[in-house]
Amino acid sequence: MSSLRMRRFMGMPVVAALALSACVTINVYFPAAEAKEAAREFVEKVIGDEVPADRRAVPDGNGGMALLRPGAGATRAGFDPWILLGIAPAHAQGQPDITIKTPAIQAIQARMEGRFNSVLRPHFDSGALGFGGDGLVVVRDASKLELKDRVSVNAAVADDNRDRKAVYREIAVANGHPEWEGQIRDVFARQWIESARSGWWYQSGGSWKQK
Repeated sequence: MSSLRMRRFMGMPVVAALALSACVTINVYFPAAEAKEAAREFVEKVIGDEVPADRRAVPDGNGGMALLRPGAGATRAGFDPWILLGIAPAHAQGQPDITIKTPAIQAIQARMEGRFNSVLRPHFDSGALGFGGDGLVVVRDASKLELKDRVSVNAAVADDNRDRKAVYREIAVANGHPEWEGQIRDVFARQWIESARSGWWYQSGGSWKQK
């Protein structure tokens, strides 16, 4: 084998390893459990009422407060073959977190909370409004809205949906992964439905259901 062919052959494993490393770096782990935790905290704050017992804050041991998390402290077990190549999986690099505490996110949350409790809540109670499967608010039954309220309620729904889209985007950007916007929206869509109070309506599989 010529020296040129030998150098090319010796270089192939290095190129392959670099390509493999690049693929692993691009495939960023989406912290679904942490996203759900952040969504629950955000949604419960907007909807208001009493927070369920298993979601109440407790001392975190560092002078602050933390939400109770079912199964907190559990660790992943098992052997990861990527370690043999010296490539640590993304989820092993510390506990991931989804922040919802930026000024922009909190400003949107405050608007949504005020709007929900001053305008939208009575119409969720009446069945006029419902949670869509896409994380937005839907006018489910306009006949349940009094004529004098229809313009203001429709405007409030439009404003709220604009804020919802903005906050899903802002959370993804604030956490350094704009590409997570769709996943953040999906997590929130499920959480609005999960947090819906008894008697409220939500979309599931293209049809309306009542909690």
